[in-house]
Amino acid sequence: MDAYAAELARLTEANLLRRLSALEVTGPVRGRLDGRDVLLFSSNDYLGLSAHPHVRERAAAAAAEHGMGPRGSALLCGWTRFHEELAARLAAFFGAEACFLFPSGYLANLGVLQAIGRFGGTVLSGERNHASLIDACRLSRLEVRVHRHGDLVHLEELLASSPAPRTIATDTVYSMDGDLAPLADLARIAERHGAQLLLDEAHAMLVLGSGGRGLGAGVGGGRVPVIRVGTLSKAFGALGGFVLGSRAFVDCVVNHARTGLFSTALPVPVVAAALAALDVVERDDTLRKRLWTNVGVAAASFPSGLRASSPIIPVILGTEERALAASASLLKDGLHVPAVRPPTVPPGTSRLRVTLTAAHDEADVRRLAAALREVVA
Repeated sequence: MDAYAAELARLTEANLLRRLSALEVTGPVRGRLDGRDVLLFSSNDYLGLSAHPHVRERAAAAAAEHGMGPRGSALLCGWTRFHEELAARLAAFFGAEACFLFPSGYLANLGVLQAIGRFGGTVLSGERNHASLIDACRLSRLEVRVHRHGDLVHLEELLASSPAPRTIATDTVYSMDGDLAPLADLARIAERHGAQLLLDEAHAMLVLGSGGRGLGAGVGGGRVPVIRVGTLSKAFGALGGFVLGSRAFVDCVVNHARTGLFSTALPVPVVAAALAALDVVERDDTLRKRLWTNVGVAAASFPSGLRASSPIIPVILGTEERALAASASLLKDGLHVPAVRPPTVPPGTSRLRVTLTAAHDEADVRRLAAALREVVA
């Protein structure tokens, strides 16, 4: 249709067109792109576990013995002993009564809000929440009220006039800004208004909190109901999503989350990989410490004004043109840092989104720092 061509022309004119680029992976943070060796500062594999020998061995062994496993939804035949073990271990590690697995973190958010939506009421969502949480709110059939980023006064104003039951939904680490949600304040607000908290911990689990248990561990002190959504697709180095909560709530999710009911369950080798990743992080904290060493090097060596409160460091350049030019310049130097543009981020805040991992070494981080000083000057 002509409308499709016209839309592509509009995106091109506005410097908003996206194209896929096939990356040849040669290491946890290394690859080849269009014939050029590149160092990746774009991966969410924060601990480098996707290439860890134990993870590779467990995934390969599971594939050799079981293939992809039975291909069906969790309630048909897709929930194997691997899935059962992973759900139990995730619940134990993160301190929850129960856990259910989804094929992705995106589907986890959608499914959890579908289950909450069965009971009516209001969901209060931060304006800079991840797209999956925003879409989940829209599809939940709940009344949705959006509060300004970091504006707790605005949140309380909305809560005061919102129909019960109320759910405050937030990322704990914002995926494009790298900043942290004020969870203690949110818990106090939730307690005052009789609300529950829904925390998307995708960028926090295994990275932040005591022993990598995320920022939501212990929030609310047992006085506020807390539901936590996590992902296996980032620091775990695997694929999938999960929800942690009370036994009763998770059982409601199993019965009412359409994204779990009507999606084929995760393949067995992927679940085996996630189990192996959990083995590694339970054994010692070396990888997480290495990651935070790299974050410290970045904080000390990156251009002034760039904060590093998490492994996600935004380099805000403003216009789409400037962000694209900076990304292209870095790529010429073998550094893969894609430009992030609207609608992923607000207009006027196009940026480079730098992500650090435990698989980088200090020389890698300093190399990027030197290149960034050139492009942001």
